[in-house]
Amino acid sequence: MTYCVGIEVDEGLVFAADTRTNASLDDVRVYRKLHVFEYPGQAVFALMSAGNLATTQLALARIQRDVDDAAERNLRNFRHLFEVAEYVGQILVSSQVDTSGRPEFEGVSTQATLILGGQIAGERPGMYMIYPLGNAIASSPETPYLQVGESKYGKPILDRIIRADMRLEDAARTALVSLDSTIRSNLSVGMPIDLALIRRDDLRVTERMRLDADTPLYADIHANWSRKLAEAVHTLPRFPWELPDDPSG
Repeated sequence: MTYCVGIEVDEGLVFAADTRTNASLDDVRVYRKLHVFEYPGQAVFALMSAGNLATTQLALARIQRDVDDAAERNLRNFRHLFEVAEYVGQILVSSQVDTSGRPEFEGVSTQATLILGGQIAGERPGMYMIYPLGNAIASSPETPYLQVGESKYGKPILDRIIRADMRLEDAARTALVSLDSTIRSNLSVGMPIDLALIRRDDLRVTERMRLDADTPLYADIHANWSRKLAEAVHTLPRFPWELPDDPSG
């Protein structure tokens, strides 16, 4: 019941996530899946989550506690983003173990998967997928986006459009179209959508917004994308039987 996508381009990072956590006919709930940790001038991180909600809440609480307590290992003390990914992966594993030990979760999967992205002063922005076992993989110019949750409906648009040299705002629009396509095809992914942009070397969240179905920007993107897709189909090459007879005979 989740779809989150992170995109890395030369200009920076894009994060977009739905907020639906339950989608039965009479019980629809929302919960923020995009979380930001900002330390202006020093570092900025965004974390998106998919999987067991109790696990992700516990992991986020522990990450914030370490910052508040100025623990030896906390988000403000790392020099490299890969070290942050290792740290968050270790917290994720311990949170899964602790959650699985609670009686109410007996027989329930407590696994979660995270997308971590951001920038630390002195190095380039980056993005990692952190798996339930705590291991992580990084995005790359060949794979400039990462997805968690119901990824299959929104993946084709990313494959066709996302390139490392595209504008950050174009990457953000593509992320919204990817989410729109998923929402249209899967009831378990739903509005509102959280969107955040981190421009390279800003060391803060450059832009952040929440979009609902009636937000004018989202409504325009939704309507324009649907209309232009239909128009594109009409401009595709004709089948042989549609072509007029050759007058030269």
